Amino acid sequence: MIRLFVATIFLGWLVFPALGASLDAAAINNAEYRSKPAAEDKADATVVKAQVLLDRAQFSPGEIDGKLGENAQKVLRAFAEAKGLPSDKALTPEIWAMLAGTSQDPVIAEYKISDSDVKGPFLEKLPAKMDDMKSLKVLSYTSPREAIAEKFHMSEGLLVALNPGKKFDQAGEAIFVANVLNKPPKLTIGRTEIDKSRQTVKAFDPPGALIAFFPATVGSEEKPTPSGTLKVVSADANPNYRYNPDYKFKGVKSKEAFTIKPGPNNPVGSYWIGLSAEGYGIHGTPNPSKVSKAESHGCVRLTNWDANLLGRNIKKGTAVVFVDEQQGGRKS
Repeated sequence: MIRLFVATIFLGWLVFPALGASLDAAAINNAEYRSKPAAEDKADATVVKAQVLLDRAQFSPGEIDGKLGENAQKVLRAFAEAKGLPSDKALTPEIWAMLAGTSQDPVIAEYKISDSDVKGPFLEKLPAKMDDMKSLKVLSYTSPREAIAEKFHMSEGLLVALNPGKKFDQAGEAIFVANVLNKPPKLTIGRTEIDKSRQTVKAFDPPGALIAFFPATVGSEEKPTPSGTLKVVSADANPNYRYNPDYKFKGVKSKEAFTIKPGPNNPVGSYWIGLSAEGYGIHGTPNPSKVSKAESHGCVRLTNWDANLLGRNIKKGTAVVFVDEQQGGRKS
């Protein structure tokens, strides 16, 4: 169980070197708004706090890493738009006040590593090529550290920075983690919109309000995503990955079809949402840090936890609308 780390003294905006040792629980829980943000490649206490609050509100920053990078800026704009606030800047006093009002719980909490966190099995090394994955019995995590970081939607770098000297492989060890929701509220999704240019996924309720947002990797020049409107035909946790040689992916030598077993490090991660165009879907990824930053094989790639949230709430027949740049999308 998470024991909340309670702090009562409010500090100002604290800027730290990239994932420095001074990035601690108290600094993050007490962080407040300041007009001039840190550099995009530096981890910052206030950015961590904003990312956790956004994650709790079902506006995902992707991997919580404390950096005001592309994905954090995307989700802040989406949150502002959904709340009717100006969105020309990534973080404003109005956005911060709205975010801070969404939850009073500390954003960093103490957590005791459980037996299941360290039980495994763990892969000694994740193969880089799909051909080398087909003989593995399960595409599991490579370490307890990777498993714990994903459990709390964090980058491994931020997890390490919050817990200097910890190895994450001992059950009962107390560590600090992002206090994300264990059981997010159920979403009623009327339609989903995928913006190819902005590399985002939005979920709307039946009346049309934006209720969830996810940064995404959407297709590639080699294998672009479809256009128009598709429908959800399936939603499955812990999917197998079936490679079709007709895909002719770069780096895959096999001329025959093969299947890769389930697991969080499976090429489609831990959830698959099948779409009505054959071979296309919305799915997780073994590399959450690369969401929006690397091309996919034509599908729509989310972090595993975002794919799980969307997959558990979306129903068969739900419309999935692909928005092209010429339809009003723009790069962000």
